[in-house]
Amino acid sequence: MHIKTGDTVTIITGKDKGRSGKVVRAFPRQNKVVVEGMNLKKRHERSRREDSKGQIVEKPHPIHASNVKKNS
Repeated sequence: MHIKTGDTVTIITGKDKGRSGKVVRAFPRQNKVVVEGMNLKKRHERSRREDSKGQIVEKPHPIHASNVKKNS
């Protein structure tokens, strides 16, 4: 895979096209990367205790490595 953790990349397809960010994590076997602040998905989390409320949390999800371009 041509992208490593810590590289700065630009997304070339999808809803975040044209935006750039830093690679937080790489999954070479699946050929995917997680880019900081990109491809955010909303996750509904259940309350852990009775006195706390459930909440909606946004988490970054992996993007296929062919959809990002390494900045030089």
